[in-house]
Amino acid sequence: MGHPYAPAELQLPGYVPLQLSQGQILAPYLGASLLLVLVIWLVSGKCRGLSKTDRLLMCWWEFTGLTHIIIEGTFVFAPGFFRKENPNFFNELWKEYSKGDSRYVARDTATLTVEAITAALEGPASLLAVYAIATHKSYSHILQIAVCLGQLYGCLVYFITAYLDGFNFWETYEKPIL
Repeated sequence: MGHPYAPAELQLPGYVPLQLSQGQILAPYLGASLLLVLVIWLVSGKCRGLSKTDRLLMCWWEFTGLTHIIIEGTFVFAPGFFRKENPNFFNELWKEYSKGDSRYVARDTATLTVEAITAALEGPASLLAVYAIATHKSYSHILQIAVCLGQLYGCLVYFITAYLDGFNFWETYEKPIL
């Protein structure tokens, strides 16, 4: 059985096609994300001395932290997500996501490493930033800068390795001109 990933010759023994549509994947993710952001917004309104910027930052750090821990964490710890006969939501999410970059379904070591670091370090640090902002901790700004630098490093590794590998896992799309 074939698969929708590039390159076509990518070997995925036991591949099980997607069972959920994009809408069935996006709706719960967006719904849960908006609900959690709304909760943080409302709770942060009870904290003394927070500006709207602080409250928006808390919403951002909560969203990105939980995304790193829950979404990316499930990728790191679910190596056979594309083979599951009875897949869970996260298996389906990663099968869909891998259509855009098959390094995920192929378990590329650089991509896996970046995602593991992001899920294990940057996710919790993002949630710590929510607490630091809410409680006016002195380390709040340096923590936010550190997480941003970690994100920048991860993005550089992600895109530089894609370039060095010749973008061979994005064949279904137009390759960037560099």
